[in-house]
Amino acid sequence: MSQTAIPFLFMRGGTSRGPYFRRDDLPEDLDQLAEVLIAVLGSGHALNIDGIGGGAAVTTKVAMLSPSEDEWADVDYFFAQVSVTEKRVDFKPTCGNIMSGVAPAALEMGLVNAKDDVTEIKIRAVNTGARVIAKVQTPNGQLAYAGETEIAGVPGSAAPVQLTFMGVVGSSTGAFLPSDKLQENIGGIDVTCMDVAMPMVIARAQDFGLTGHESVQELDSNLDFFKRMEGIRIEAGKRMGMGDVSKSVTPKFGLLAKAQNGGSIAVRYFMPWNTHPTMAVTGAQCLASCALTPGTVADGLLARSHESPTNVVLEHAAGTIDVLIDFDANNGFNLKAAGLVRTARKLADGFVYVPHTIWSQPKETA
Repeated sequence: MSQTAIPFLFMRGGTSRGPYFRRDDLPEDLDQLAEVLIAVLGSGHALNIDGIGGGAAVTTKVAMLSPSEDEWADVDYFFAQVSVTEKRVDFKPTCGNIMSGVAPAALEMGLVNAKDDVTEIKIRAVNTGARVIAKVQTPNGQLAYAGETEIAGVPGSAAPVQLTFMGVVGSSTGAFLPSDKLQENIGGIDVTCMDVAMPMVIARAQDFGLTGHESVQELDSNLDFFKRMEGIRIEAGKRMGMGDVSKSVTPKFGLLAKAQNGGSIAVRYFMPWNTHPTMAVTGAQCLASCALTPGTVADGLLARSHESPTNVVLEHAAGTIDVLIDFDANNGFNLKAAGLVRTARKLADGFVYVPHTIWSQPKETA
């Protein structure tokens, strides 16, 4: 009996997927937890061949749930981004797509009880302190995955998961504009450094000689762009008070351009060392906020709405994502809440196994 069994759910949340655990089924110590998650996902190999990762950043994500320690919330959600090719785990960010699966997973795990028709679950994002209200379909008190809602980047349709994000301004740095400027120039490129749900460095695609409508493959093959972008991101991280971010996935990087297909603005989002195939939920909130804020690098790229709430339609590499922004524009831009609709589906459940040499505990082994 040389392996430790850990109960888990395997779920798609939005356009990401990964294992969902109860936090108390995993090591408390973060260093040991990282070793366990690296083993679970098979981190350190491009195919994650010795784990259940999918060989991409959007498929090496982990959610850990527990009854909330916050009086406001029902569930605490602790997120981990596990590297694909390096044996590294980042506990700093959160993930809004994986968040889409938190409420269904909490019901599956028995952390909360379903109500008739729609169940509202209050979630605290442990990594950032954000508060999120999730509404899931529970007709006759039974969790439903089937439905008619479609999201770009996921085939078919499923039941909607409605997410309302609050308390996301300054989620990582403590400030809406961590460098205290609407725009600044780094390496010859004008950027806006903003922290709404996810700290980001945002620039105009045209300033890099890009259209902002390139495919994921075209961008990923543009090594000169990535080299230049990473230098700007690292310097921006310092100016945002985040220290040396060379080995951290935050701040993320985003590009803006004029919309082509009827949306509000075109965007591309980076994770940060490759291009996101669709759009991150957290990044969408930051990019939408940047788009609505006068004086940012979004100036001239869209016709801004001054009515709140307003729907910002982001054109990304695989389609569009709508972000409903509730804001106050009386004194600059003040975000109150951001709403999005995603979908989720349980793919599998059971036990995932890690070698005893990684972690041994008194649970069922094989």
